[in-house]
Amino acid sequence: MSTQNQKVAVISGASQGMGAALVEGYRKLGYAVVATSRTIAPIDDADVLTVRGDIADPATAERVVAAAVERFGRIDTVVNNAGIFIAKPFTGYTAEDYAAVTGINVAGFFHLTQQALPHLLAQGGGHIVNVTTSLVDSADSRVPSVLASLTKGGLQSATKSLAIEYATRGIRVNAVSPGTIQTPMHPAETHEFLAALHPVGRMGEVSDIVGAVLYLETAPFVTGEILHVDGGMSAGH
Repeated sequence: MSTQNQKVAVISGASQGMGAALVEGYRKLGYAVVATSRTIAPIDDADVLTVRGDIADPATAERVVAAAVERFGRIDTVVNNAGIFIAKPFTGYTAEDYAAVTGINVAGFFHLTQQALPHLLAQGGGHIVNVTTSLVDSADSRVPSVLASLTKGGLQSATKSLAIEYATRGIRVNAVSPGTIQTPMHPAETHEFLAALHPVGRMGEVSDIVGAVLYLETAPFVTGEILHVDGGMSAGH
């Protein structure tokens, strides 16, 4: 059961893949967790609170933060893991694509982080981690990704800006920039192609991303960092 001194992490996009693994990772660190996504189911753990909702909707951020404070009394960490990726030629993107990607990748980060920040400050500090993509730094003609670069690239810049804005107030802000990770969103028939995008010749594992996020969580002198976990993608091809 949670105690008054137990730290609390809020994790978006937490129903499967990296998000679900991050919930487990933070629980192993001893954190209570508030996990949110549109489809998340209740978890049989008194120290995990699940909140259903579309993170693109500002009302979801309000409910998640309010639920965290009501249940656990504090927030120490926010992991902005929720994201959507649509690979299309630039002129093929629709208004619906644009709204979906900017809603989750940008508005979701903005509203959840803004709602949670006063509670981190109330604890005397905290940590914000944003999950981006290495395609921001290393565009690839085989994977058209302008909307990912537009949104996740903005998120990487916001990571540095927030890190500097709050550096003297005890809040660290970092990002993990993955390559392609083997999760349910990638059908098995795409794995060979996706593996070849990485200089190391394989896709990443969910555990690679969880390890990177938890490293940042426990690295008190690291802030404003964009940690690439991408099998060499950002270094070159």
